[in-house]
Amino acid sequence: MLNQSYTKDMSVHFYKYQGAGNDFILLDNRSGAFNPEDTDTVRQWCDRRFGVGADGLMLLQNHADYDFEMVYYNADGNPGSMCGNGGRCIVAFAKHLNIIDSETNFLAVDGPHYAKITAEGNWVELQMIDVHALNRDGEDYVLNTGSPHYVQQVIGLDTKDVYQDGKQIRNQENYKTAGINVNFVEEHPDHLFVRTFERGVEDETYACGTGVTAVALAIAHTKGQQGKIETDIKVLGGRLKVQFEANGDNYSNIFLCGPAKRVFEGEI
Repeated sequence: MLNQSYTKDMSVHFYKYQGAGNDFILLDNRSGAFNPEDTDTVRQWCDRRFGVGADGLMLLQNHADYDFEMVYYNADGNPGSMCGNGGRCIVAFAKHLNIIDSETNFLAVDGPHYAKITAEGNWVELQMIDVHALNRDGEDYVLNTGSPHYVQQVIGLDTKDVYQDGKQIRNQENYKTAGINVNFVEEHPDHLFVRTFERGVEDETYACGTGVTAVALAIAHTKGQQGKIETDIKVLGGRLKVQFEANGDNYSNIFLCGPAKRVFEGEI
């Protein structure tokens, strides 16, 4: 970290949040003191044996035109694309810091986002970017919901080797360089069950917000569903809900809804 106001031997106050088991380290960086260009530091903090342990790290920063700016880093220490559950957690964090009350407009790497949060501060509905293209790779879907996703329908997801199968798809020649998140989905009568291999973490995570969003759109497209749609999602870390409007191949007013909870805070 290169900013003169911070050196590696200093203690840093952090917050740990989780959204359906997707967990994050959050720093209040409104002072601009932290500049995590040292990927080794971020990677160590996210390490589950030698650091705090997290799927990623986020900075909450000031922005002249928005309530705040969200800056996200993957667990490998590199800058990340949009993280849906991370977005919901940073909204809860902003409420905890008294930056916002019941709603917010903030800036992320994929553009502006609107969100609503309950008075208790533990349930967030985050508006995602509109989607206008669902591409196919054989029988599977490839689409971008703020991050690139590969969606494959399967049977027997409970026992599937998501790490090995997801890693294989993520490292195919056409995806290897930029990377892609791989989502496996099994349809049930009242919900979709989703498991995800995430690039940047390079492992299965307990939830993926942009991933379940991609899955909900892909399944709606497969079924030819149109109009207002609400999809219940089960992930390893709990339950999420995706609401959206389908008009042909255009998907808008997409909201990722679910829990966002502060787990603990401390010094590192």
